[in-house]
Amino acid sequence: MANFTAADVKALREQTGAGMMDVKKALVEADGDAEKALEIIRLKGLKSLSKREGRQASAGLLAARVEGTVGVMVEVNSETDFVAKNQKFIDFAASVLDAAVACGAADVETLLAAPMGEATVQDALNEMAAVIGEKLEIRRVIRVEGENVDLYLHQTSPDLPPQVGVFVVTDAAGASVAHDIAMHVAAYMPAYIDRDAVPADVLEKERATLEKITLEEGKPEAIVPKIVQGRLEAYFKENCLVDQAFARDPNKTVAQVLKEAGASVSQFVRVHVGA
Repeated sequence: MANFTAADVKALREQTGAGMMDVKKALVEADGDAEKALEIIRLKGLKSLSKREGRQASAGLLAARVEGTVGVMVEVNSETDFVAKNQKFIDFAASVLDAAVACGAADVETLLAAPMGEATVQDALNEMAAVIGEKLEIRRVIRVEGENVDLYLHQTSPDLPPQVGVFVVTDAAGASVAHDIAMHVAAYMPAYIDRDAVPADVLEKERATLEKITLEEGKPEAIVPKIVQGRLEAYFKENCLVDQAFARDPNKTVAQVLKEAGASVSQFVRVHVGA
């Protein structure tokens, strides 16, 4: 019988993020030698990379930072939350972020080809997947730039790394309110900055839907346009950042908060892991 304990299994699981049975099998094969077991897990993982291609990697984390006027965020995905909160995986995501910042990547393809250590980010991703035993992927790279960039990362559960990330880009005057607005975006999930940013086809589809609903309610045709316009106002208040009631003071809109600060928002990005 292989010479290892439950503590050895736990330690190797925490080190690799691999499943319990995979760890036990590796320790048995290595006769309790943790270093040999680690190598067995890595080699078996490399051999099974293709088998994991069809799996869904919808867990994971966000790693992000702002340097000067540039913000960079990466979404690194795993199959399970167990791996997402593993320190080895968290450290790997931090290294991926470093690579994204260093190479100026604004898309996944560029990032995967970027250098990371002595190889590429793609090579490092494959190696990490081999050790952990799950499908891993880099789903998104976000890069924003502006006079003032603010970042908010939100943990949806205290035992998980950040699952929601927001960048808000403002002018210099917006620095005093940008972080509060970023937190607002995380909670209220606006789709557009203002009503002018709503695509014409989206607006027309919403208007047509509201007209149909209003007519089906039996409202007189003469007043349908007025009712539809009122309902469009509600749509704007729900979907446009500046029209929303401000999270920290619902008596004001975000537009009023910006006006009081003499500020403007030029861009925001909200990311939710797996979404």
